[in-house]
Parts: sequence; structure tokens; C-alpha cells
Amino acid sequence: MSQHPDPSRRLFLGAAAMTVAAVPLGPIRSAMAQGAIAEPKPRRPTDTGAVRTSFGPLKQIEAGVLTTGYAEAGPDDGPVVILLHGWPYDIHTYVGVAPILAEAGYRVIVPFLRGYGTTQFLSAETARNGQQSVFALDILALMDALKIERATIGGCDWGARTADILAALWPERCRALVSVSGYLIGSQAANETPLPPKAELAWWYQYYFATERGRKGYQENRRDFARLIWALASPKWSFDDATFERSAAALDHPDHVEIVIHNYRWRLGLAEGEPRYDALERRLAAFPLIGVPTITLEGDANGAPHPQPAAYAKKFSGQYEHRTVTGGIGHNLPQEAPDAFAKAIMDADRRG
Repeated sequence: MSQHPDPSRRLFLGAAAMTVAAVPLGPIRSAMAQGAIAEPKPRRPTDTGAVRTSFGPLKQIEAGVLTTGYAEAGPDDGPVVILLHGWPYDIHTYVGVAPILAEAGYRVIVPFLRGYGTTQFLSAETARNGQQSVFALDILALMDALKIERATIGGCDWGARTADILAALWPERCRALVSVSGYLIGSQAANETPLPPKAELAWWYQYYFATERGRKGYQENRRDFARLIWALASPKWSFDDATFERSAAALDHPDHVEIVIHNYRWRLGLAEGEPRYDALERRLAAFPLIGVPTITLEGDANGAPHPQPAAYAKKFSGQYEHRTVTGGIGHNLPQEAPDAFAKAIMDADRRG
């Protein structure tokens, strides 16, 4: 889940072959043309009965070191929105958001991150690296493969960190940003500073993953582990078994555990990153400002470790707004409150 980003402490394009994987999910498409952006019909954030539960057939494309699996909705010529999920979630974080945006005229791309779902490494020799910069590079490669020059990018959890990095280091590719829990860029050096005991307690799973017992435990019990995290992070979200299982299937990926463990160990300096990304990590360790139009969101019942909005507001130097989404909304905000998230995407995009 999201790394605690106290900034005061730690603080195109190329052609590619694309194939479609036949996944038996209900399609979501829109015939609205680019520029014809409509307001979504209002719906209560917790009205899950009005939210779709499936995407159309998933697609697959070679992008960088990966063959990336992704869902797509909306017109091909619509303004592009890329939505990024986190851990231990998957693309279904946006299953209610995507049709709202598609019906409003956007082309919506929702990829599986490395180590999830149908996204696979092209080579067995590629390091199963989970450091923060590689996820952003994966999305840049996806944009290049799909010939997308600019997009509005939204993210939650690991996806929010990735979206923040894209906006900070490659603003020319990011039209606007929506980030749940704000500014999540971190650094190994900053993470050497201990937090107060209560805050450290909230990161229990990070320390568990630092041990070999933790790695084995997650490998053997990843579904039970994910369900526990969901419940702790969103204590007022009454998700059912079907909702959980749709996302939990993405965690069965053969590289999932290795990437998750490397991610959390890298944060604490217990695992090395790849030297070729050192320059990027040095830039991120300086906590760069984000200048693209941004809306940050927070649920009023987020049970996961997260910073207060005042702690990161000054990290956004462009048009900026923070919104707290009420109604018992937890950590997985886009899935719990799809209308609020979709509205933030549209509002941010209009400022881009």
C-alpha cells in the first residue's frame, strides 16, 4: 500500500504488435467522439449495485520489457485516461470508473502492473524488480506502444505513486493528475528515519516482508493476506466474496510475490535496485515538485498508512485541489467511490 511520504523527512513512440486475449467479461464501449465530454449521471458513492463488475475483453501488447495486459473502454479517438492500480488490488479498482469515463467520451486504459494479471515479462532473464521508478517506466513504454503522447493519469496506492512519478519526471506526457493520498514519491535514504511507534505499527506487513518467513507466508497465503489488507485498509467497505475474488485472481501471477517482496525490501534499503535506474531514483529522492494540474483525493475512512493533505500540498506547484470523499470511503477509493474519482479525472483533465 501507499508509502508514507512526509516530504520534510523523506518528504513516441514506436509500433508494436498487439493481440487480444479472449477474456469472458462484459464489454463497455462508447461511441462519443473526442471533445464531446459529458457530465456523468450522479450516483451515490457506495451504490455498488449501480457499478459494473467486469471489463470487456482484455488486450495484450508488447511494451518495454513486458507484454502488458490491459482493459480498454471508450472511443478510440477520445482523450486518453490511464488508470493505475495498487497492492493488493488489480484493474478492478477502476471497474466502476471506466464506464463513467467511457460514456463521457474518454478513451480509458487500465493496465495490470508488473507482477499482476496477464502482464508478463518478455524474458526470463529480466530482473523481477519492484523499485518505484520501474513502474513509471513500464507505463511510459505502454504509452509508446499504444502511440499515446499525453494522457491524464490517475492512481491509487502503488498506482498513485507511479502516477506521481510520471507527472514529476515526465510532465510532457501527463496532461493532468489524480492521486489518491497525494504525494507518494519516496526514497531509501528518507526511510532510514524511524516513525513514531503507532505509525510503525501500521506498517507491520512491510517488516513482515523483510523476513524470509514473511516471504514464505505471503507466497503460501496471498489470498488470506490480501483479504486482511482490504479489510484493514477499508474498514467500512462491505465488499463481497465475488468482488474480492475478481481481483485476487491477479495475485496468482508467478512473479507477483517476488516483485512485492522486492518493492518493500527496496524501500527499507534491504534490497538493491538496478544501477541503470540510479539516476532516476536520485531525482525522486529530491522529492521533485509536480507542476501539472492535480486533484488529490482521500477517503474519510482510510485505514491504511497515509499522510495528511497538509503534509504534501506544497509539492504540487500547478493548479491544485484536494478533496476528501465522505461516506465511509477507505483506501481503495476508486472502487468504493467511482463517481467521485471519475469526476476528479474529468475536472483535472479540463484544467490540463
